[in-house]
Amino acid sequence: MTALLENRSVVIVGGGPAGLSAAIAAYEAGEHDVLILERDTQLGGILNQCIHNGFGLHTFKEELTGPEYAARYIARADELGIERRLGTMVMDISADRIVTAVSAERGITRIQASAVVLAMGCRERPRGALATPGYRPAGIYSAGTAQRLVNIEGELPGREVVILGSGDIGLIMARRMTFEGAHVACVAEVMPYSGGLKRNIVQCLDDFGIPLLLSHTVVDIEGRDRVEAVVIAEVDERMKPIPGTEVRYPCDTLLLSVGLLPENELSRAAGVELSPVTRGPVVNESLETSIPGVFACGNVLHVHDLVDYVSEEAAAAGACAAKYAQEAQAAEPAPRITINAKGGVRYTVPSSVSPDRMDDTLTVRFRVGNVYRDHYVSVYYGDERVQHRKKRVMAPGEMEQVTLKRADLLKRPDVSSITITLEEE
Repeated sequence: MTALLENRSVVIVGGGPAGLSAAIAAYEAGEHDVLILERDTQLGGILNQCIHNGFGLHTFKEELTGPEYAARYIARADELGIERRLGTMVMDISADRIVTAVSAERGITRIQASAVVLAMGCRERPRGALATPGYRPAGIYSAGTAQRLVNIEGELPGREVVILGSGDIGLIMARRMTFEGAHVACVAEVMPYSGGLKRNIVQCLDDFGIPLLLSHTVVDIEGRDRVEAVVIAEVDERMKPIPGTEVRYPCDTLLLSVGLLPENELSRAAGVELSPVTRGPVVNESLETSIPGVFACGNVLHVHDLVDYVSEEAAAAGACAAKYAQEAQAAEPAPRITINAKGGVRYTVPSSVSPDRMDDTLTVRFRVGNVYRDHYVSVYYGDERVQHRKKRVMAPGEMEQVTLKRADLLKRPDVSSITITLEEE
């Protein structure tokens, strides 16, 4: 028997920082029929286990912990009376925006949404993708799993720790494990630069004397029942271990912080076009995906460095979803300008823009593919350079952005492409 079809205006998939911000923005844009679907038993997403501070500096102009930051948005959602269904797993989203979900309370439900906002967040890259030699003993955790064990469950994974990968979660857990009495021998990073924020390197490693070994990786894991040691070696420019550089580190725990992947199984099944670089949806200036009426924001779109940017981006997606739902039909196709990433810029979000539909300004975010010093971020409208701004340092771990102005684009009706690139002079 097919579940009855329920009609809703805006359905938000995910109740983390992106989903909450999108829901609030949709409501404040005048669309009050907003529903949040969240698979966990509480709102807040990953922020609930991020008990360290550093959140909210841009959004609230003060330093908050993850739970405190989430609580501000939850309180606002409560104040507006935004409906949420917790413990609800979304199983499918169709191309015509029918959302199928299941929960213990309601069983299987089908919701016809006027607009859908994807805000499922991201997950950690699995260890299997690393193909590390050795056995598969106990004591190997992703950094996020270890964070949950320590901060939510009150369990210490181990006492003698090595961390592979210098993503922000790994850096933060190096400090957290130290606080709990464990000894962190080192953080090994296969790239010649860190994947985390500079402030986390300073506050989580340097301040505690924890070595960061760049261009190093784990080449062997010893121990059958439990990790007994790992062997770390230096790698060359092709990421191949250099013979003779191996060093053995006795340990009982190996934490993996080797990257995050946008959680896009639902998006892929729905037929949403995904970027091969970010692995998130390809979106336009409204953060609308290739499926009309389906929007994406936060870490499901591309992995962010600051939650403040997640909230800002999600608010834009929520407002655009509300507008789409209120219009009740897709707008006529408008001339579209492609945004190209070149010269060290790995990708841009969004990847296209329609001057007729954008706001007065549009923030385009991107990441670089290496560490660049004293380079310029340049923006070209066609062959015309319209922005040329020098940056002292740019690194893959920190997001960059440029601002496009609608008035500038309308003055140039013949522009068919925008290029964002790095230049030495």
